[in-house]
Amino acid sequence: MGLRKKSKITAEFNMSSLTDIIFLLLIFFMLTSSMVVPNALNLKLPGKSQQNIEAQTKPFNVDVDRNGNYFVNGKRITLEIIELNLQKVKENRRGGPVSVTISPSAEVPNEYVVALMDVAFRLEIDAIMTDPR
Repeated sequence: MGLRKKSKITAEFNMSSLTDIIFLLLIFFMLTSSMVVPNALNLKLPGKSQQNIEAQTKPFNVDVDRNGNYFVNGKRITLEIIELNLQKVKENRRGGPVSVTISPSAEVPNEYVVALMDVAFRLEIDAIMTDPR
């Protein structure tokens, strides 16, 4: 009598639980990525303008060399004195627009330029950086 037990192994895989996990992970990453705020600098790069704007006062230009020295009109000056001068310029303009042009040399480490931009940000002054020389 050949009573044999049928023990056939089936190679099936249920994908429904895997898709549930994938959707949960997708929702998790979508929610957490919207909560992350990027920590970046708000840079205003020079661009083209259709209007010719004439400066009513002498612009405040700051040159930075590769050693981290700051120069205003060719005269070496410290960052603290630049901050005091910018405060005076802002007070003299009585709420008018004040801007600083930063001209770094090509070898300047970023920390010196960022320190100057931080001063301008604290004083709510527009900082425009030109191409490195």
